[in-house]
Parts: sequence; structure tokens; C-alpha cells
Amino acid sequence: MNALTLFSALRNRRYARLYTAQTVSQIGDALTWVGLALLAAQLAGPAQAPAVLAAALTLRVTAFVLLSPLAGVLADRVNRRTVLATCDFGRMLILGAMFFVTEIWQIYVLMFLLNALTAFFTPTNQATIPLVVGREDARPAFALSSATTELLGILGPGLAGLLAAALGTRTLFMVDAASFLLSGLLILSLPALRASETPVERSTFQDVRDGTARLWRDAPIRFALLMELVAAVAGALILTVTVSRVEGGLNLGGAQYGWVMAAYGLGAALASLAVGSAGKRIPLTRFIALGALVTSVAILPGDVLPLGGLMVFWLLAGVGQNWVNLPTETLLAERTEDAAQGRVYGAHFAWSHLWWAFAYPVAGLLGTQLPTHAFLVGGGLATALLLGIWWTHRARLEGTAAAT
Repeated sequence: MNALTLFSALRNRRYARLYTAQTVSQIGDALTWVGLALLAAQLAGPAQAPAVLAAALTLRVTAFVLLSPLAGVLADRVNRRTVLATCDFGRMLILGAMFFVTEIWQIYVLMFLLNALTAFFTPTNQATIPLVVGREDARPAFALSSATTELLGILGPGLAGLLAAALGTRTLFMVDAASFLLSGLLILSLPALRASETPVERSTFQDVRDGTARLWRDAPIRFALLMELVAAVAGALILTVTVSRVEGGLNLGGAQYGWVMAAYGLGAALASLAVGSAGKRIPLTRFIALGALVTSVAILPGDVLPLGGLMVFWLLAGVGQNWVNLPTETLLAERTEDAAQGRVYGAHFAWSHLWWAFAYPVAGLLGTQLPTHAFLVGGGLATALLLGIWWTHRARLEGTAAAT
């Protein structure tokens, strides 16, 4: 098998349309956050724009944690095509309304609503991939989706900047809305996407609880979920402290900061290709453990690295982040029956973002209180968590390695 293996998933015409819709909507996401930053600077001024963005990100995580378990339950009970298309059309309307925003509070309201719909869209989309391609072919399908997401994370902001310069900040939101319209229409072209036709006799609360219970009682999935906490600690440091290291510690500018973060995204994209091409020769839990180790160790010297070294180590950190997150998505598909995948992906989406809600304040505290040792201390914390999780799970993982 080689790196082209993950493109084999596109032979499935239903997945090809789903993948295209997802890609179009992710281009829209890139436009959203660049447009939001520019609009915040216009309305609040450059000095207050970071506070506006921080509040918007907090609302984003809050919506994800609160609503995604309900989204997973809904995905198990109804036609997922309807859920996905409704979320896309709803986001289209919200982004169209962003064109007319004149007050900061309006941004907060619209961003919460936007991310509430994303909280329903993303876990439903994740649960739909194995439904469309089958659990046996989920690895290359997830790998292709992940690689595309990472590449758009690198290229998307640049595209958004060019469009903003050519069309204006507010017009950017209209282009963004059009991308969600196109994504929704593509999803409507799919046949019905139901996990089960069996009538549901459980309550919503029972399904929400069952989704979380399945995460924690399955040893490999529990191990993966806890390793995502390790990755969140390392990732939060990268996302919050790197700018201080580049501009404050190295006395460089925004362009150099962009290079470092592009290297981080490139590492994640390349890592997706490796997971997709490896097939089932390597147990997913080994990918996850190795990824957590790589991303934790890679940030340890970040406080003393020059620009070139920072780019190399951040590329490795991106590899590690992806090797935790992507195999976890696939592991959920392979170890969960079709009828329960919606609520499991919904619960996972909530828990994984709860880790980030914990990791961001930790990273902020280290970045402000220990600015010259933030990466060393944070990387040490991530490594200590990793070793503790590995020690408590190693026996059970050895017994289930063949299954994963």
C-alpha cells in the first residue's frame, strides 16, 4: 500500500459527494474566522479584537460541549442527510446576517448560533463516513478527510485574506454563506442516510448517557480519549504561546509566526497520509500512543529553539497531534456498531473539546507566569500524563491489540 491508498475511498460515489460537501464547508469555516478577526478589529479596534475573538472561541467550545451529545443522539434516530443539510443551510443564513452586524454583542449571538449548528454537523458527519463507506474502509476515508482539513487549515486563511482584500471584509461573509449553500445542496443529492430503521424506545437522556458510557468502558477507546487530553495540553501551548515565542523571544514578525504555524499544519497533513497508507498493519492504539509521545516531546525545547528549529519541531508536533486525533476517529468506527455510532461520536466530540477547555487556561497560565519555560513545563506535564495513562492501560491494550 502507498500514500495513494486513501484516495481509494473516492471510488465510493456517495462518499465522494459527502467528502466534496465537507471540503466546501471547511473552506467556508476558514473564511469565517478570518472574517471574524477582521470584523472584530473594525468594530472593537485592534487593541480589543483579541478579547472579542477569545470570547467567540469560548462560546464555540461551550456550544460543542453542551450540544454535540444531543447531536449524536439525533444522528442515530433520523435521516442524517436532513441533519447535515439543515446545519449547512442554517449556517448560510447566520453568515449572511454577519454582513449586517454593527455591534459586538451581535457577533457573540451569531457565533454561538453558528457553532451550535457546527456542534450538530461535525459529529453527524463523522458518524456518517463509516455508514457510507463501511467500517472496513473507514481508515482511508477518515485519513483523506483529515488530510484535506489540515491542508485547508494552511491554505484557507491565505485565500480568505486575498478575498477580503479584493471584496471587503463583509462581502467575505457572503462568499462564506455561498459555500455552505453549495455544501447543503451536495448533501441533498445523497440518498437517505439512516443508521437504523428500528424504532427507538430509549429516552434522549439514556442515549446521551450510553454514548459517554461506551467511550469509557471500552479500554482502547478510553485510552484514545485520555491520550487526546495529552494532545490537547501540548496543542493548546502551541496555539497560545507560539506567537509570544516568535515575536517576543525571537524578536521576529508575523510572517515568521505564519511559517511556524504552517509547518505545524503541514506535519498534521503529512501524518494523515501515513495513517491512510498504513492500512491495518499497525494497531491504531500504537499510532495514538506514538503520536502523544511525539507531540509532547517535540514542544519540550520550544523555549530555546531558533526559528528553523522551531519549524522542524512544530512540524513533528503536528504529526503527533494528527496521530492522536485521526486514529481515534477511526477507532470509534471500528469498535462501535452502526446503530450507536451517532451518539458515540457526539459524546466524543463533547469530551475532546472539554479537554481543550481545560488545556487553554493551563497554557495561558504557563505563558503568562512562566514565559521563558512555558513549553518545557507544559511538555513535561503532557509527558507525565502520557506515562500515567500508558501505565494504567498497557495490560488491557496488549490483550486487544489485534482487534484495533
